[in-house]
Amino acid sequence: MSSSSLLSSLFEHKAWIDPQFFDQLAKVDGAAHADAHHQALRILNHIHTVDRIWAGHLRGEPHGLTGTNTDDTPTPDALRAAFAQLDAWYLDHVRSLSDAQFDEVITFRFTDGDAGRMTRGEMLAHVITHGSNHRGAVGAWLRQADVPPPRDLLTRYLHQHEPERRSSEV
Repeated sequence: MSSSSLLSSLFEHKAWIDPQFFDQLAKVDGAAHADAHHQALRILNHIHTVDRIWAGHLRGEPHGLTGTNTDDTPTPDALRAAFAQLDAWYLDHVRSLSDAQFDEVITFRFTDGDAGRMTRGEMLAHVITHGSNHRGAVGAWLRQADVPPPRDLLTRYLHQHEPERRSSEV
């Protein structure tokens, strides 16, 4: 499997699971579980903010952010729409790259001003692992609010979208 195929699958999974977290967040009783709702939303905002930072690095454009979260917390609907737009950008970006471009080294500045250098593939892998890690934390806040988190599994995504993978013929 090539880097482009693997990363395409991972970003497809990300674009599929992200809205499910917003679906579950909408089920949280905001009066009874205000803190859990707020904390889950702040973590989702952090994921999105970091995704924006890395998209800027990948584009070679300033992202205009000075930290890994924003001072203001967007509404769930606004953040959901922003996630969808950026998830679509990442999918298009990954699908547009040649295998050689995944090895391209990009220099950038972290939000604290320190210099960094990573391959495009490493940056994309970071976006995937970072979001996955923090979606787990969102799931913990959802559980505290008595709302089950989505089943955030690559295997679940692959088998739902390619049911022939469930064939007993191997």
